[in-house]
Amino acid sequence: MRLEEKLSKMIQVDTVSEAGIDHSGKFREFHTVLEELFPNVFKTCETEKFNEALLMKWKGRSSASPIVLMSHQDVVEAQGEWKEPPFSGTIKDGRVWGRGAVDTKSSLMCIFEAVEELIADGFTPERDIYISSSDGEEVNGKGAELAVDYLEKNNVHPLLVLDEGGMIKEEPIKGAEGKFAMMGTLEKGTCNFRFIARGKGGHASAPGKDTPLVRLGRFMADIEEHDPFKAKMNETTIEMFRRMGPAIKGPLGFLLAHARFFSPLLEKVLPKVNRLATAMIKTTIAFTTAKGSDGLNVLPSSAYVTGNCRVIHHTDADETLRILTDRASRYDIDVEVINSNRAYPVVDHNSSVFRKVETAVKTSFPSVITCPYAMTGGTDAHHFSRICDNVIRFAPLEIDNQQYESIHAVNENISISTLRPGVDFYKKIIIEF
Repeated sequence: MRLEEKLSKMIQVDTVSEAGIDHSGKFREFHTVLEELFPNVFKTCETEKFNEALLMKWKGRSSASPIVLMSHQDVVEAQGEWKEPPFSGTIKDGRVWGRGAVDTKSSLMCIFEAVEELIADGFTPERDIYISSSDGEEVNGKGAELAVDYLEKNNVHPLLVLDEGGMIKEEPIKGAEGKFAMMGTLEKGTCNFRFIARGKGGHASAPGKDTPLVRLGRFMADIEEHDPFKAKMNETTIEMFRRMGPAIKGPLGFLLAHARFFSPLLEKVLPKVNRLATAMIKTTIAFTTAKGSDGLNVLPSSAYVTGNCRVIHHTDADETLRILTDRASRYDIDVEVINSNRAYPVVDHNSSVFRKVETAVKTSFPSVITCPYAMTGGTDAHHFSRICDNVIRFAPLEIDNQQYESIHAVNENISISTLRPGVDFYKKIIIEF
């Protein structure tokens, strides 16, 4: 069966995850499909399940310093008008269409296929190879965390963990000519806060001044207009710019290629001109939900908004809470911590393990430029940081702008032509390590 046909069959199983709702049946159906598509993997590997998260071990010659290859099973909902039905797995125009085509059933298929083919060839890895695939990555499920608990309990400390994150993309920053493999080495932490304003309530026909919603509005406007978080260049972003700079013409390319020297200038300029680059060098906050009165003619006695923060190392979770509490107090607003996760350990892009992964990328995709970069989103991989120093967030698949923008949106699709190089990349990782 061709690679695109395997991916199509995987997409055809609806594996939408929803927080607090049991969808174990659909994941068991998905496992049945995986077993049909990759029989060698399921016959050869030892399988552990945590809810419906999979942890599969392909035993090598040594159990010391194994490798973990990751990609989650679940997908987000598929609303909106699609060119092709979102769970059809339609193969058309050189692409496979459907929810999960990019995020992340394509890389999961490539991982399984790489192991499937190597087993068929009679290959035995030098070290144990694990496949980790959770059923709730999109909803902060427990699968990956439970898998790490299991490995830690059994004294398993991987040499390398490879999960989703960056991909291969043309012009990731405007003006950067060429294709770049964006390899995530820094993952920010995630904190959620509730900002609560209280008042007397009452009838809306005779409102007073500074009611809860008004104070919350002023607070949010203040945060947006006078950002309290400081931008600071980090080693990951400096190295990314150093590698990317020569591909950008003009003064900007020179500036980025010498990012370490020009760090003070970039810290001032980037927040004004580039939203994505800014998120790589500072803590951010986005206000996401709100609640006031239940009645159209009732003033709320209590109202709140929530803020989702992605915290970076130099303004980590505790400092972020302190800054926001100080600003909120100006508007008589209380701050409640919903959850708080610190920024995760940074992978050394100069390490021998990172360089070996780079070599596999360059062999599979000779024309690309590899760049470490700071992840602005979150992954299941962060759980593995407590048992592994080299947790790299990278899926070896080339996507265009439309495919990038289709992640969590309509018309998600992946090019058939990138699937074979993706499989070959994972095979090289297994063989070279």
